This record gives sequence, structure tokens and C-alpha cells, in this order.
Amino acid sequence: MGGKNMKKLLLTAAILFSLGFGASAQKFAYVNTDYILDNIPEYADAQTQLDELSIQWQKEIEVKFAEIDKMFKNFQNEAVLLPEDMKKKREDDIIKKEKEGKDLQKKRFGKDGDLFKKRQELIKPIQEKVYNAIDEISTSDNYAVVFDKANNATLIYTNPKYDISEQVLDKLGYTYKPQQTPSSKSKK
Repeated sequence: MGGKNMKKLLLTAAILFSLGFGASAQKFAYVNTDYILDNIPEYADAQTQLDELSIQWQKEIEVKFAEIDKMFKNFQNEAVLLPEDMKKKREDDIIKKEKEGKDLQKKRFGKDGDLFKKRQELIKPIQEKVYNAIDEISTSDNYAVVFDKANNATLIYTNPKYDISEQVLDKLGYTYKPQQTPSSKSKK
């Protein structure tokens, strides 16, 4: 186990110990947001839409760079025959097209690009619904802390009876396949 993971583990243990020591009546639960989102059809639809847009935009960028590549190869083949002013113009045209291609790539896939904005538009409302359901359950059932088991959270052991993921899906009104827990897998 790496030093960074060990530090996270020790920090998590210290927090849990101090919370448990200072407030013995506190209740804890956990969710698996990957499992929850996998059981929300709108999330799958949004992911499909994002994947399709990503593929479409990637093809658009590939076409742009293929044009640039063709321009460059033509320039290389003709460069010896061109006067200096014509060479310079063609080089400038290639550089300009390359910048346009990079700008398009950044516009589509950059930090605040079209894909990011579309993801925010499609995914964020779903995530907010999930968060609000978790918040309502946490408030009504008096949970002090709800951990997320998804995305490699540093939870060494989780008892399935404290998993409220299916309760969240119930609150949101979705049907779902029950989770496969280690104990349910071994009973088969």
C-alpha cells in the first residue's frame, strides 16, 4: 500500500474514531453512486448522448487535421518549385489551419469546452436529484455521515445493512436490480 493511500486510510480512521468517540449516538451509512446512477435510465441516455457527441466532434476534428496533413504533404512535394513568397504564404496557411484545428479541439474537448458544458447540462441535474434524495434520507433517518463507496473510496469494510443506495433509488422512484454483495454472491 502506497504512502498516500496509507495517509488517507489513517486520516479516515482518525476521523471515524474521533466522530465515534465524541458522539457515540451518531448514525452512519453509505451509498454507491455508481450503482445508483447505473439504475437511472436518464443517466444512461445522457451518457449515450455524450458519447455520440464526442464521436461526432472527434470525427470533425480528424477531418480538419486530415486536411492539414494533405496541405502539408502537397506543400512538401511542391516546395522546391515555389517562389519564396508563395512558400511563405503556403506555410502561413498551414499554420493558420493547424491553429484552427487546435482551437476547435479545445472548443469541443477543452476544460470548459462544449463536451464539458453538455455534460453539465445533462448529468448535473441527475446528480442533484441523487444528492437531494440522499440528503432527505439522511435528514429523516438522522444520519450524521453518508459515505460514497464508488470511485475507490477508502472504505476497507462496509456492512451491506448500512448501504442506503436502494433506499435512494426507491426515493427517486426507480426500479432496480438488487446489488450483488459478497454474501449474496457466495450463496449461489
